[in-house]
Amino acid sequence: MFDNSIRPKIDPILIRLARHIADAGISANGVTLIGFALGCVAGVLIVFEAYWSALAFLLVSRLCDGLDGAVARLTHKSDFGGYLDIVLDFAFYGLIPTAFIIANPAANAVAGGVLLLTFYVNGASFLAYSVMAEKRGVDESDRGSKSLLYTIGLAEATETIIVFVLFCLLPAWFSLIAWVFAAVVAWTTLSRFMLARQTFGRD
Repeated sequence: MFDNSIRPKIDPILIRLARHIADAGISANGVTLIGFALGCVAGVLIVFEAYWSALAFLLVSRLCDGLDGAVARLTHKSDFGGYLDIVLDFAFYGLIPTAFIIANPAANAVAGGVLLLTFYVNGASFLAYSVMAEKRGVDESDRGSKSLLYTIGLAEATETIIVFVLFCLLPAWFSLIAWVFAAVVAWTTLSRFMLARQTFGRD
């Protein structure tokens, strides 16, 4: 929901940082892999309930997620790079709730499991819509230059990062936050389903 409004504000900063990274000879795929590795460190720290340290690694990981696309645009965009980015994004989004479940299964397992289920279904709806929209030549260029066609929803990258930050800041409230965000993600999935029905028809 907030991605479109935030992007114009952060893109100039990302581009400046990306130039330094590209000049250092680090590829966009390298930035993607570094970001995911940092996200894995955050997950391990969460398992050991080192939430403040995990938060620092989580935020730098997501900074890398924004920088990899900027580096690619300055150097070389590739289909494999887009593929790698989306796969590792989904891996990261599943990793953080799973880490909280492992850290405190008695308190977090049910809410975390439901959140992961909504992530799974929402991810499937996102990828299926992207494939069908590309097939039909649907234009959503206002979403920026991306390897996959993105659709607007209540739960996008910005909202997910905010929720993950809240998880780290308020770990005792994980279940309540997870239940609320699971409902938001489910609504996003339903909205995308209605959009797909309107865009693609019933044929």
